[in-house]
Amino acid sequence: MSRAQVMQTTMTRRNVLQTWDLPLILVVMMIVSLGLVMVTSASIPLADKQLGQPFYYAERQFFYICAGIAFGLLLIRVPMQQWQKAGPMALALAFVMLIAVILPGVGKQVNGSTRWISLGFFQLQVSELAKMLILIYLAGYLVRRGDEVRATLRGFIKPMLVLALLVVLLLMEPDFGAAVVLLATALGMMYMAGVGWFKFASLLMVTASSMAVLAFISPYRLARLLSFLNPWDDPYKSGFQLTQSLIAFGRGEWLGVGLGGSIQKLFYLPETHTDFLYAVIAEELGLFGAIVVILLFSVLVWRALQIGARAERAQAYFSAYLAYGIGIWIGLQAFVNMGVNMGVLPTKGLTLPLMSYGGSSIVVTLGGIALLLRIGHESMEAEQSTSWQKKAKVSK
Repeated sequence: MSRAQVMQTTMTRRNVLQTWDLPLILVVMMIVSLGLVMVTSASIPLADKQLGQPFYYAERQFFYICAGIAFGLLLIRVPMQQWQKAGPMALALAFVMLIAVILPGVGKQVNGSTRWISLGFFQLQVSELAKMLILIYLAGYLVRRGDEVRATLRGFIKPMLVLALLVVLLLMEPDFGAAVVLLATALGMMYMAGVGWFKFASLLMVTASSMAVLAFISPYRLARLLSFLNPWDDPYKSGFQLTQSLIAFGRGEWLGVGLGGSIQKLFYLPETHTDFLYAVIAEELGLFGAIVVILLFSVLVWRALQIGARAERAQAYFSAYLAYGIGIWIGLQAFVNMGVNMGVLPTKGLTLPLMSYGGSSIVVTLGGIALLLRIGHESMEAEQSTSWQKKAKVSK
C-alpha cells in the first residue's frame, strides 16, 4: 500500500469517528457507571437481607447494562429510513403489548400494578418499550401529516386521539407516571414540529383537566398526589417515603456522608435502588453529587436536541423529531424522578433513566441512545457529503 493510500485510509477512519457523537457517548458512560456504583451501594443491605447475596442486584444491573449495550448495537445498524417505514408496525406492537399486559393471566402484578409480562428469563415492563415505539410512530406521522397537523385542528386532534387511547391503556395498569411522560413528550415533539401555541396551550388545559378528574375520582391516587405538599402530616403512612427521602437529602449536606455510608438505605427509605436512588446519591455524595447528576442529564438532553437540530438542517425531519422526542423523554423522566425525590412533585413510580435498577428501563433507554447516535451519524455524514460536493464545485 502506497503512502498516499495509507494517508487516505487514516483520514477516512478519522472522518468515520467524527460522525459519531463522542460527547454523548462519554456522558452516557458516566451516567451509567455512576448509576451502577450507586445501585450497588443502595441495594447491598436489601439483597443481603432478602437473598443472602449482597451483590445480587448489582450483578443483575451489570447484566442489564450489557444487554442494553447489545440491544443498542443491534438498533444502531438499522438506517433511519427503515425505522420511519416501521412506524405503523411500531404503533400496532405498542397497542398489542399494552392490551396484553392487562389481560388476566398474561400480565404480572407487583405492588398493585400490572405492568410486566414474563418472558421467562426477563420481566418486560411493557410501558418502557411502548414509549419508544410510540415516539417512532409519532415522528413518522409528523413527517407524513405535518402540514395537516400544523394547519388544521382536525389534523392536530387525530394523533391526539391515538395517544389518548394509549394513555387510557397505561392508566388501566395503572401506570400514571408513564402516561404523563408519554403525553408530555408527544406534546413536546409536536411543538418542535411547529404546532402553534394556541393548539398547544388548549390541549395542555384539556390534559391537565383530565388528569385532575382522574386523580379526584381515585382516593388512593389523590392521596399520593397531595401527600407531597406536606408529608409531615402523615409521616408514617402516605408521607413515609417522602419524609425518609428528605431526611436523606438533609443528612447529605454539601459533600455527603461518603460512598456506602447511607443510613436511610438501611430499611428506612423504601425502593432505594429504584425510584429513590437519587435520595441515596444526595445522602452519600451530598449536594455536590446531586448537582453533578443534574449536569450530566442536562448535557445528555442538550446533545439530543443538538442532534435533532442537525438532522433538521439536513432536512431529515423524521430523524429530527425522533431525536427531539428521545431527548424530551429522558430529560422529563429524569426531572420527574428527581422532583419526586426532593418533594417538589407528587410521588410517581418512575425510575431515574440509565441509573436506577431495572432491566426494561435501562435496556430500552440505551436503545434510545443508540437511535440518537445513529441519527447523529447520518446527519454528520450528510453534512460532510454536502461539504465535499461544495468543495468539488469550487475546485472545478
